[in-house]
Amino acid sequence: MPAKADPFIQRRLLDLARIDQAVAAAEHRRRTLPELAQIADGTATVERLRGALVRGQAEIGDLDRESRKLDQEIDAVRARAKRDSDRLAAGVAPARDLENMQHELVSLARRQSTLEDEALELMERRETADAQVTQVDAELATARADLQAAEQRRDDAFADIDDEIARVTAERAGLTDGMPADLLALYEQIRSRGRTAAAALNGPRCEACRMDLDRSALNDIWAAGVDQVVRCTECGAILIRS
Repeated sequence: MPAKADPFIQRRLLDLARIDQAVAAAEHRRRTLPELAQIADGTATVERLRGALVRGQAEIGDLDRESRKLDQEIDAVRARAKRDSDRLAAGVAPARDLENMQHELVSLARRQSTLEDEALELMERRETADAQVTQVDAELATARADLQAAEQRRDDAFADIDDEIARVTAERAGLTDGMPADLLALYEQIRSRGRTAAAALNGPRCEACRMDLDRSALNDIWAAGVDQVVRCTECGAILIRS
């Protein structure tokens, strides 16, 4: 620990501590911007809606394929029924064949009715799936817009914070220029422990830890020369006496 340093240089440590606290606060704001949580939630929402949209579109594709298959089957039943009807109307087949065709026509009619009911059900399911996909698509567009807006707000906030950090960092460089190396090393050693490294002694109170020092410690501090580097007995901060 440096034994002595010019008291005017020691007072510069207060400005240095103020700057370091401002940088720490700015970095904390950067890490805890509300937009960061909004972006995380928005990204999850976009991914969820994107997945729902893909599944909905896949369902529509499956329903369309099933519908085409049903249509082909209905067309085949209709064609078979028409062929039987034409042969039955012509009456050129043996009586037993004509009777079988009549039974087959009844069966084909039932089959066609069943297939058409299934086709109608598929059509209704297709309409429902279409509506759901339209809704999800709209929600996805809104979620993407909200996410993009949050990202823009984050980028704007980052730019402001980074400008502030750059400005005070430049100011810090001016303060440390010409400062005794051993004094600056002590300051940085204390700061590296996550503590306020320098603070004013305000009456009996250390403004770093907000603790009142005991009478013995205060007597030692005030008895030291004005150029003596003194420290808080509670938190270890360099104390600047007014």
